[in-house]
Amino acid sequence: MASLPPGNMGFPLIGETLQLLFDPNFAIKRFQKYGPIFKTRILGKRAVFMSGPEAAEFILSSHMDCFTWRDGWPETFKVLLGQSLFVQEGDEHRRNRKLMMPAFHGPALARYVATMTTITESYLKRWEEKREFIWYSEFKQLTFDIASQIFLGSHPGEDTARLSQLFTTLTNGLFGLGLRKAIAARNEILDHLTQVIRDRQTRPTNDALSLLIQARDENGDSLSLEEIRAQAMLLLFAGHETTTAMLTWICLELARHPEMLERARIEQSRLLQQTITPMQTGRTQNIIPTSVSPTRPCLTLEQLGNMPYLEQILSETERLHPPVAGGFRGAVKPFEFRGYQIPAGWLVQYSILQTQRSPEVYTHPEQFDPDRFSPERQESKQTPFSLIGFGGGPRICLGIAFAKLEMKVVMAYLLRDYVWELLPAQSLEPVIVPTRRPKDGLKVRFGRRPI
Repeated sequence: MASLPPGNMGFPLIGETLQLLFDPNFAIKRFQKYGPIFKTRILGKRAVFMSGPEAAEFILSSHMDCFTWRDGWPETFKVLLGQSLFVQEGDEHRRNRKLMMPAFHGPALARYVATMTTITESYLKRWEEKREFIWYSEFKQLTFDIASQIFLGSHPGEDTARLSQLFTTLTNGLFGLGLRKAIAARNEILDHLTQVIRDRQTRPTNDALSLLIQARDENGDSLSLEEIRAQAMLLLFAGHETTTAMLTWICLELARHPEMLERARIEQSRLLQQTITPMQTGRTQNIIPTSVSPTRPCLTLEQLGNMPYLEQILSETERLHPPVAGGFRGAVKPFEFRGYQIPAGWLVQYSILQTQRSPEVYTHPEQFDPDRFSPERQESKQTPFSLIGFGGGPRICLGIAFAKLEMKVVMAYLLRDYVWELLPAQSLEPVIVPTRRPKDGLKVRFGRRPI
C-alpha cells in the first residue's frame, strides 16, 4: 500500500504556516531535503507540496478532476474577492470565462494600447521629475491606473488613487493581515463598482466592464449585478498585482545586466529606424499617438508584435521571478503521485518557482538568461508545463495576452528614452507576500537618455 510522502507537519493546528509566509525559501529548503513531493500542515490543513513539470501537468491538466480551486485557497480569498472566476468550477466557470473572453482578445486588446500608452507617458514625465523613487510603488500605481481605465473607464485621479489604496488594504487582508480593515475596504470597493456598473448599464462605453454587462451566454442570459461586481473586483485585482511585480523584476535584472539592457535598446532602435521611412513617405498604419518625445516616431501595433528579444526577457522574468510562487488546490479525490498516496481533503500546492528552476529543463537555472527562450534553444518547449507563471492547461490565465501587451508597452518606452540605476543601501532579496518582489521595492535613480 502506498504511503504518505515525507515531511514535517510542524506545530499543532498552525503547522508550518508562519514559515511559509515569512521565509521566501520555505518550499525550496524542503524540496532540497525531501525531494519533489513533501507533506506539511499549513492554514490548519494537512498539505502536500509538489514540484516539477510532471506534477504541474498532473494538477493543471491530466488529473484536474482530482482537484478543486475553491477549496485550495484560504477563506479570506473568497470573503474578499467574492465568487469570481478565480474560485468558480465546472460549467459555471466555463460559462463565465467565455463571457469574459472578448474583453481580453482581438479587437479589444488593440483598443487598449492607446490607453496604456497615454497613461505610461504621464508616469514617465512624473518619474523624470522625481528622479529618485521606489519603482515597485510607482509601477503599482501605474498598472492600477491602466486597469481602472481599461476595465472600468475610470480616468486617473482622486477616485482611482483612493481605489488603489483600498486594494492595497484588501490585498494585505488576503493573507490575514488586518482582515477587519480589508473587509471594510472591500465594501467600499463594491459600493464604487455598483455605481459604475449602474452607470454603464445606461451609458455603455468601450471599457471591459461595458463588454461584460452586454455579454450573453448561449441561452441569452446575462450576468447578474452580483456576478458583474465579483468579476470586476477580480479584474482590478489580477490586472495590476502580478504585472507590477514582473515589471519591477525586469527593470532590476536589466540594471544588473547592462549587456542585455543594451541589446534590448538596440532592438528598439532598429524598430524606430524601420518606422522612419514609412513615416516620411506617409505610409504608416495603426499608429498609436504619443507625446513622450516629439522627435521620436510613434509606437505602432506592428512594432509591439516584433520585439523578440523583449519577449525573451518577459519569459525569462516569468521563469526566474514568478509573481506567485505556487498555486493551491483542494484534493476532492484521493490520488497517487510518484508512489505516494494523498487522501481526499488535503491541500495541494504545485510549486511554480521550483518547477521553473528545474535543472533537468533549464541550463544554469539560477541565472537570468533570456536566450534560453531564443529560437535556437527554446528550453521551455522541450518539456510541457515547465513554464507556468501564468498557469497552464484549460484554466491558463485569461489575462495573459493583456499582461504581456502592457509590459511591452511600458518597457518599449523605458528602453527607447530613459536610463535608470540602482541606488545603494537597499535589500533586493525577494519577499513573497502579497506577490514575490524585491524587499525594498527597487530604489532607483531615473532620467532621460542623452540623445
